[in-house]
Amino acid sequence: MLFSKGPWLRARRALFIAGLAVALVAAVAPSLSLLSVQAAAPPELKARSAVLISAETGQVLYEKEPDLRVAPASITKVMTMLLTMEAVDSKKVSLDDMVTTSTEASQIGGSQIWLAEGEQMKLGDMMKAIAIVSANDAAYAVSEFIAGSAEDFVNQMNEKAKELGMKNTHFENPDGLPAPNHYSTARDIAIMSRELVTKHPKVLEWTSIWTDTLERKGPMVRQEESFLRNTNELILRYPGADGLKTGMTDEAGYCLAGTAKRDDVRLISVVMALPTNEDRLEDTIKLLNYGFREFDRVAVAKKGDVVGRVRVPNGRREEIPAAASADFVAFVEKGKKDFVDTAIVSEERRAPIRKGEKLGAIVASLDGRELARVDVVATEDVPRANIFTVIIRAIRDFFRGLFGLGR
Repeated sequence: MLFSKGPWLRARRALFIAGLAVALVAAVAPSLSLLSVQAAAPPELKARSAVLISAETGQVLYEKEPDLRVAPASITKVMTMLLTMEAVDSKKVSLDDMVTTSTEASQIGGSQIWLAEGEQMKLGDMMKAIAIVSANDAAYAVSEFIAGSAEDFVNQMNEKAKELGMKNTHFENPDGLPAPNHYSTARDIAIMSRELVTKHPKVLEWTSIWTDTLERKGPMVRQEESFLRNTNELILRYPGADGLKTGMTDEAGYCLAGTAKRDDVRLISVVMALPTNEDRLEDTIKLLNYGFREFDRVAVAKKGDVVGRVRVPNGRREEIPAAASADFVAFVEKGKKDFVDTAIVSEERRAPIRKGEKLGAIVASLDGRELARVDVVATEDVPRANIFTVIIRAIRDFFRGLFGLGR
């Protein structure tokens, strides 16, 4: 059968073009795949140091010089509020208790509500003044009420900082006014801010208030009413923002520990040492936008889920199922959910082991970088094996190792 020259050439040309298209798609497809999971560039900030974390897990999503020691100014009051709320929740004090203003508290400078010496106010109202207008006099009076003296309260602040793992923080007062040895870091501030908002969410009821008034009564009162306006404009400027604490002195510059929640995700941002209020707001908004836009929340395991097994050589059972001790969540860059690896990190354990005993941790990682970890615990009791079982296992393991058979 004969073919005419024209149709044959057109057929060859069509086949060539189709082959070229297939080759081009094959070459470009891997690049497109890589682009689809490539994380967006982190924001450029004016802050000298900054951190963005998940409130739920503490996982760091962004950092810039996070361990740089700087003056924290009134962000110090995050720790003051934390210790006070711990005292409230443990029933040592009540928010309805009356707090008496000392001479020292009435004479303090900076931001205040002009408490008079001897004036009494409910602890809850003083906390509101601390949270909204960053009242130094209220912070000082509360510290004396909680610990007996401001000095003893500061000792408690430093003890709590050590307990939380705040390695680069030292407090000299409960209010944040300048002091030679008073410093913290963006990372440490994020740690104590997370402790406050997750363990004592009551404070967010105060920090989310834009304006309010306090009625004041008694013979020592200087004024019958205090007008409160929040120092944190983030709660007006950013959807979902409900706290947390501003700071500003000549030494510290403008600082802000901010927090916002969208759906089931709460983020905490810290920016330090900025030249203006607008700068700290802009940097905070950039950080929060970055966190909410560029990260996915991945539920790795629920509390009680068996996530692996841990070897117990001398146990009646040689391996024991290990369960997550809490809901295990990690945050990953958009498009990388399917690339998260998990592994149990644990040394061999020795029996006896009790149900609920910590066995190690389950670690979520991405590209070799640890994202988050949660403790794993024993799902059952494991008594010791008898001596004959232990000897037989030792002999078995010896020969397995000798012949390279593995376990």
